[in-house]
This record gives sequence, structure tokens and C-alpha cells, in this order.
Amino acid sequence: MVASTHWLASASGMAVLEAGGNAFDAAVASGLVLHVVEPHLNGLGGDMPVLCHEASTGRTFTVCGQGVAPSSATPEAYAAHGIEEIPGTGLLAATVPGTFGAWMLMLERYGTMRLREVAGYAIGYAREGYPFLAQAAATVAGLEQVFGDHWSASADIYLPDGRPPVAGERFRNPVLAATLERLVAEGEAAGPGREQQIEGARRAFYSGFVAERIDAFAATEQFDGVGDGAHRGFLTGADLDAWRAREEEPLTVDFAGVQVAKTQPWGQGPVLLQQLAMLETFDLAEMPTADLVHTVTEVAKLAFADREAWYGDPEYGDVPIEDLLSPDYAAERAQLVGNSASGELRPGSPGGRAPRLPARVLAAMSDGGAWPDGLATPGQGEPTVARGDTCHLDVADRWGNVVAATPSGGWLQSSPTIPGLGFALGTRAQMFWLEQGLPSSLVPGARPRTTLSPGMLLGEGRVLGFGTPGGDQQDQWTVPFLINHLVLGMGLQAAIDAPSWHCTHWPSSFAPRVAQPRGMRIEGRVGAEVVAELRRRGHEVDVAGEWSLGRLSAAGTGTDGMLHAAANPRGMQGYAVGR
Repeated sequence: MVASTHWLASASGMAVLEAGGNAFDAAVASGLVLHVVEPHLNGLGGDMPVLCHEASTGRTFTVCGQGVAPSSATPEAYAAHGIEEIPGTGLLAATVPGTFGAWMLMLERYGTMRLREVAGYAIGYAREGYPFLAQAAATVAGLEQVFGDHWSASADIYLPDGRPPVAGERFRNPVLAATLERLVAEGEAAGPGREQQIEGARRAFYSGFVAERIDAFAATEQFDGVGDGAHRGFLTGADLDAWRAREEEPLTVDFAGVQVAKTQPWGQGPVLLQQLAMLETFDLAEMPTADLVHTVTEVAKLAFADREAWYGDPEYGDVPIEDLLSPDYAAERAQLVGNSASGELRPGSPGGRAPRLPARVLAAMSDGGAWPDGLATPGQGEPTVARGDTCHLDVADRWGNVVAATPSGGWLQSSPTIPGLGFALGTRAQMFWLEQGLPSSLVPGARPRTTLSPGMLLGEGRVLGFGTPGGDQQDQWTVPFLINHLVLGMGLQAAIDAPSWHCTHWPSSFAPRVAQPRGMRIEGRVGAEVVAELRRRGHEVDVAGEWSLGRLSAAGTGTDGMLHAAANPRGMQGYAVGR
């Protein structure tokens, strides 16, 4: 089974499975295709966490493809440019690209196929073309002047014949195709062995021609709309050479009789675990819809307040994750849920520690969250509302291996395309705070607190990978999905199709970090009576389109021993396939 946010990625992964490959092979093939066909949602220069289950050992683990802050990216270096907050666009926000390294780690250690076999689908679509998505076409059209006036390499690719592509027309990226082909060729030149070739391709990216071109490009001034309008980046080839993807243990909590796994707190994944631990104290199955939506929303406010106060790279700060995920702490926090919508941001005191919020967060919440628009730049803002977003894929094979991956970053709209490579750098450094002494403060070599958040369910004979694009919404849209599936007994597809909602109460992770206290968006299908009751309780409800919130997919083994998969119908783009 393969489920993803794009039908060509799902079909490519399924082709690999049918050719005898396993879930790790298929995930790499699907992911590389996503880099090609959804360039406004992710790219080869982006980042990615992965959750994996290896059937032969029964081991579940995380692959960290989140790149780190450059060695010269210090608060003082930003201050020298007159920058008080890291912008959401341009070279100043670049971190080490982590996605390719994560794919190569998975393929080398757990795959069975050669890189040429799994990369061929992406190379073919980049070279021969694919139907350009409507959202991608709208994104490029909105940036036509920026590309034409400032980002010439972006214009060369995305303004064919001097105009934006039309939705549905054949679109090619021959420069990216050539980059992928060269990575494969240099890998093959490293030796005859499968593992040798994969490591050779990884070296070509992080220590060879890709790193060299990134180094040269990041040292040039590029338009970003910040201050005087153009800046160099801090990223260097040495930063790429020093970095490697790695495996980690996931974090878990028990919910509704199964175990739910997420990344360590360098990602926001533990906020899902905190929400589930609190929700375990409520009788969700008997709640009327308005009560359920209200309770889930108020629990989310508490968990995300803890994210703001406590989450960051645990190698560079004290993150009391065991206390945050403890049943006693969850029960204590759950008691704060009242009958009306809270307007406060209330982090807790795990283990008796005193929480500390960024000064700008405190100022925003005290001022109603209405921060200035700040930087009027091409790709700035929460990606779900600023022309971009993220991708997701889930794969389950005949042997019981399961992979859930959330590639993102390197959006065509957030950073200029690198000449000769055909892709852009990511802008994940915008999630650091320049204010020091916080868990998510900028430190050279640290991982930014990413919103990317794949998940996995384990237990009762099942292993299920799941996830969604959506920035701060990723670990909100999955909550009703899991309640629908695990508590209310819906099948995977029905649980994904059910009306969804999310809260906008806390500051966004993305520049300029706008907050909307008591804010809520909900699909109109939930019903007018439910919306009226939520408003009566004080929620500032924005009724969204009836099929507009969430892009969930899932795939894995069920309690019946069969494979199951489902994909999101919203946007008519997600696709689940299997046989």
C-alpha cells in the first residue's frame, strides 16, 4: 500500500513494490517524485522527519532529516545585518538540507534496490514533464515579478516562454533532472556495490558538486525583501560536509489501547502525544460534537503552550520531555479545561520548572495577537495560507515494514532557485528565536523546532503510518482523525473524510508569527448548530470550506492482518493505492 499527497508519487511507490522492492525503497521513490511534482510544497533542498517500522526486528525508529543551523549563524551575525527576527524567506533562513541524506540513509541501510532504480521515476518526470498543479501555477503567477526582476534561475525554470505555467499543462525541470542524474552517476562511479553507490551519491550531494554550488550561491547577495532587500546566507559547503542524517528513538504514549509514536522535541510531534495523554482522561465516545470540538481545542491550547515554552533540540537545551509526557502531568493539565474558550497562553511547570515564553510571544498575547505584518516578502507566513505547504507519504509492504515521511521546505516561493541545480534551499531557520536562553533559541549546529510531524500507531496487531501537511495544523488535524478511528471506530477513509478543525490561538511557527487568541477554523459540514454552540462558548469561529482542512493519509497493517490505506480527498490530489 502507498498513500501520499500526490497521485504520481503514490503510483511510483507502488511500481517499486510491484517490482519486488520493500517499503523503504518505495518511500524513497515516492519522496523523490514529490520533490519534482510538488515544488511549491517541498524540494530536494528541504528537510524531513521519518518514522519507520522494520518488521524483521520489530523495531520502530525515527530518521532525522532535519538539517541544522550553519556554523556561522549566530544572533550577533544577524544583528550585524540589523535583523531582530529571522525572516521566513531567502538565504538568511537556510539550514543544511536534510531530506536527501535521510533518503540515502533509509535506502542504504534498509532498502534492497539501487539508487538508479528508485530515482528513475523522479528523473523521468523532471525531464519529460508532468501536469502542473493549479496551486503551483497560482504560486508562480503570484511571484512572476519577483522571479523576473530578482530570481533569474527561478524565472528560467518556472517562467517558460516568459510566462507562468498554466494549470494542467506539461511542465519540465530539466535542470533538476540533470542534478538527479548526476547524483546517480557519481554514486555509480564510487564502486559496484549497492551501498557503495548510495554512499557515493550522498557524498556527491554533501561534499561534492551540490555542496560546492550551494556554497557559492549562498555567498552571493539574493533578493529577500528584508531591510535593504538582499542578503548573503550563512550556509557553507563545510556545513553540509559536517552533517549526516541519523536514527533516533521515537517518543510514545498510549491512547485508546494502542501506542502512538512521534519524533523527539526538535519537532512538534510531542504536542500530539501531550494532547492524547490529556484526552485519555475524558470520555470522548459519549461527547456531543460541540463538546468534543471544544475539549479537543482547549487541550490543544495547553499542549501548544508547552511547545512554545519547552520544545527545542534536546542536545542544546533542557527539554523536560519525560515530565511533559507523564500521565500525572497530563491529568493535572486536563483539569484546566473549562466550559468556555480560554484566551490565555498557559504553559505548565513540568517537574516543577518555571516556564519561559519568548518576549515577543508574551507581547503578542497581551496585545491580542495582532502583530504587525512585518516583512512583505515572497514566501513569508504560515505555509498553509501563504501559497505553500508540505507533503506526506505512507508506505506498507507485504513483509510488514511501514514508513511515514513528511518532506517539506525548499519551496520555490521562499528562496531563489540555485543555478545549475534546479532546486531552492529551505528556510527552516525562521523557527529559531534570536532571543537567547529559550529551548528553541538559535545556536549554531542546532536543529530548528520543525512543525513536520509524521506519526505511527503500534499495537493490537497493527502498524499504521499516518500524517499530513499543514504547519502548526499537522498535530491538530490528526487528533480528530485518531479519535474517529480509534475511539469512534471509523475506518481509515471515513476518519479522514470526517469534518475537521484547528485552532489559531498561539503564535504561528512561521514568520511573522501571527496569533489569533480564541481563533478556530472549522469545516462547515460540522453543522450550524455546532458552530453556534462553539461561538456561545467564546471561540472566534471562522467557518472554512466544507472540504478544506487537512491533507491526511495513512497506510499500514490492520488488526485483521490485512493492509489498509487511505488518502485525503480535499484538493483532489491525494491518492492511496495497493494490491
